[in-house]
Amino acid sequence: MNTNLKGIYHKVDLCVVGGGLAGMCAAVAAARHGIKVALMHDRPVYGGNASSEIRMWVCGAHGKNNRETGIIEEIALETLYRNPYRRYPMWDAILFELINNEKNITPILNCSCNDIEMDGSKIKKVIGWQTTTQCYHIIEAKLFADCSGDSILAPLSGAEYRWGRESRNEFGESIAPEQADKKTMGLSCLIQARETDKKHTFIAPSWARKFTKEDLPYRLPDMNDPEENFWYMELGGEGDTIHDTEKLRDELISIAYGIWDFVKNSGEYDADNWELDFVGFLPGKRESRRYVGDYIMNQNDVIDGGHFDDIAAYGGWTMDDHNPAGINTKDKPNIFHPAPSPFGIPYRCLYSVNIENLYFAGRNISVTHTAMSASRVMATCALLGQAVGTASTIAIKNDVTPREISEKYICELQQMLMDDDCWLPYCKTKISELTKSATITSTGEDAELLLNGIERHYGDDKNCWSGKIGDTVTFSFDSEKAINEVRFVFNSDLNRETTGAGKYIPEKMNTCNVHKNAPALNVPKTLVKDMKIEIKNADDKWQEIDGIKENHQRLVKIKIGKTTKAIRFTLISTNGNEIADIYSIDLR
Repeated sequence: MNTNLKGIYHKVDLCVVGGGLAGMCAAVAAARHGIKVALMHDRPVYGGNASSEIRMWVCGAHGKNNRETGIIEEIALETLYRNPYRRYPMWDAILFELINNEKNITPILNCSCNDIEMDGSKIKKVIGWQTTTQCYHIIEAKLFADCSGDSILAPLSGAEYRWGRESRNEFGESIAPEQADKKTMGLSCLIQARETDKKHTFIAPSWARKFTKEDLPYRLPDMNDPEENFWYMELGGEGDTIHDTEKLRDELISIAYGIWDFVKNSGEYDADNWELDFVGFLPGKRESRRYVGDYIMNQNDVIDGGHFDDIAAYGGWTMDDHNPAGINTKDKPNIFHPAPSPFGIPYRCLYSVNIENLYFAGRNISVTHTAMSASRVMATCALLGQAVGTASTIAIKNDVTPREISEKYICELQQMLMDDDCWLPYCKTKISELTKSATITSTGEDAELLLNGIERHYGDDKNCWSGKIGDTVTFSFDSEKAINEVRFVFNSDLNRETTGAGKYIPEKMNTCNVHKNAPALNVPKTLVKDMKIEIKNADDKWQEIDGIKENHQRLVKIKIGKTTKAIRFTLISTNGNEIADIYSIDLR
């Protein structure tokens, strides 16, 4: 570090490097649980591959009712509420606001981590260079979380990591190559187009790559498909996806303009009214360094469903393995190898095997290449980030290492995650003793399911109380009880059937191409909007207290701070449905 330049010093509990969805969820989870966090991000906007600079979709678990919840669902529902046409300027604002609203987070944008100070096998400080201020930021912390994707803290700290594809025999993975190699999935610079009411011409730059129909087997753009996002414009898997990035960017930009030239000018498309709306000059990456943790998850773990005792998150994307040659091969661009949805991911894959205070979350966790092909998508990465942020709070408050949480506190971690609405397959949310001690009566249906600890429809089981406008749920006690808080989990329509999207990719938080007739989206109609809360006073009369008003979230916690013999909840309105489903009403 050049001492002639200004340095800004921070001392926190947790330093998160990388402000993609994994890093954001790690920082927010830790901050909300009361520890001090610094979030260092090398870009001006949050979101990583999902940001307005790259614009990759947030993908996650396949299948009915498998959508990821927790902080990533909070972001998704806020987007539906405030960004009905799914435009990127508002998306950037929502992510920016999420971080800035947390008083325990110190955000440090446009700052690239480039140095480190060690204390034996622990990281003591990281140092970053902020390009906008020409300042160094020095962050001292007890714990560090590398959510940078490219795992910058690995070469700086000496943390063990892997690169490339393992041999078929090392882990007995049937879809791995026979011989190990350094090949990876590649990078993409995405484009977006907009459909208009008038003709638009396109004159390609002279340096744009030229394509014919024969050049693009399995890769022909489909402008009628709402899911067309040109992901197959990919390069770099046969080289170095970190150190070759600048060269690859130039090639990818040439490909991007060449693909659009093919759409507009080849005669293969009725594309007169389409115009190019965005070209990403920042490549989106799929794979580079992967850390080594106490466990390396592999293909067989994915196929078996990940029934780990220390499950801390889950995936559900297929093992989607891309051809390292990318667009330079005429073979298929990828192969979807079957994988169950969901499959569990163990906590032991989220901390370093040899650096004792280093966490990681995102595509860089401790997995083989084949397992990573399923765990790398961003909704899964968000869950991994929330797990790391939550675990960090346990480590700080109990003065233990990440490994000691695996040995002593894993059940506490799992319950904290589920209390924050991070569903974990094969696990149940614990209901408070206060709630279980109450007598529950209801004018709706299945009030007893409020206590079963499964907070989503699953299989043939609905796991919820269902009621119409005016229906009530009442909790009564034998004697007066102090109620500090009530935790609700509402039905946010995890399958997104009530958001008004029609065929226009209802499950995605953002669009790619902008179709002229694409509808505005609405908050899921299943969500409870308004609810009256009453307590029974000393003379057995009901007294209304502050309730729920204009809600658009799935997880809601309401402060009560009252002593009462009974508490009653009356459904006043939903966001559109006649019936409301409530998975949990838990009194604390």
